[in-house]
Amino acid sequence: MPAETPVCQLLERQDADYRAWLWVAPPRDAWLEGGEGGAGEGSVLSADHAVLQAWRARGLAANSPFDAPVSAEPPGVVLFWPKAHALGEWWLLWLCANLPAGTRLQLVGENQGGIKRVLRVLAALGLGCRKRDSARRCSLFETRLDRVGIDPDVAWSSFAVEGLTLVSHPGVFGHGKLDDGTRLLLEQLQDVLPEGGAKGEGELLDMGCGDGVLAAWLARRGHRVTAVDVNGFAVEATRRTLAANDLQGEALAGDVYSTLGERRFEVIVSNPPFHQERSIDYGPAGRLIREAPEHLVPGGQLILVANAFLPYPDLLQSAFGGFEILADDRRFRVYRAVKARR
Repeated sequence: MPAETPVCQLLERQDADYRAWLWVAPPRDAWLEGGEGGAGEGSVLSADHAVLQAWRARGLAANSPFDAPVSAEPPGVVLFWPKAHALGEWWLLWLCANLPAGTRLQLVGENQGGIKRVLRVLAALGLGCRKRDSARRCSLFETRLDRVGIDPDVAWSSFAVEGLTLVSHPGVFGHGKLDDGTRLLLEQLQDVLPEGGAKGEGELLDMGCGDGVLAAWLARRGHRVTAVDVNGFAVEATRRTLAANDLQGEALAGDVYSTLGERRFEVIVSNPPFHQERSIDYGPAGRLIREAPEHLVPGGQLILVANAFLPYPDLLQSAFGGFEILADDRRFRVYRAVKARR
């Protein structure tokens, strides 16, 4: 069971009956998932596959915004304000477009995460607001949903990179640009990966696919590509990117390898995240490296890029028995490790 978060400690002390409410973009939290005065009979709406799986495992209703529209009409909604301001605006627009006008809405977040900015956002949308409470360096605001006449789909944007059209969303890493680490990784892939087709019959995995730049680049070279991300916004962005370039590929929501079963790949490529909101979290990247040999064919390769200061060499050495550095520009390193042929 996860620990209790400051934002949920603030909610826990409220006198609201939250049992049937809709929780939007929540963190993993013991009070919220435990049901004692928390989620109870409520449901969750999240783009985080790990959050959805945790709620479903406890028999609670959990949906992605890319699933079927919300059919229930909850008595209230709690939106956990994300650090990405534009993503918070998207959630507001989505809720206003998909839930009945007049539905009670609470917005909660850490002060350092930008929660106080919601006052200006709500005012711009013509929604009134009052501050309900503050504690634990967090704030809680309250308003009611209404029709605002703005389609949440306006948040999607496109840009060109490497001759590809990439489709992006505020909820995706590196929104609207190609980050320098991925650029360095692409330069190395050009040299170390063969063209697809007759000599590239094996399947490649893009783990942590983001806006789909790696998946699309690989698919354009003739490879069969599967792309995975824990973030539903990234999965949807990758699907749209592949479609925008008339390319084939599979994009799946999954917490690292959780949805891949026994599947094995010729190559796994990744620019793995190491942040969870504002905190450093090596967990997903650690699992990516440690479990990679189980998902590679003999002789298969793991090729990843990471900030040069991150402690991945020890993980690679432990998982593969060795590795090489393909590139190092002092900010980023590209690593390659090969599974032994047995």
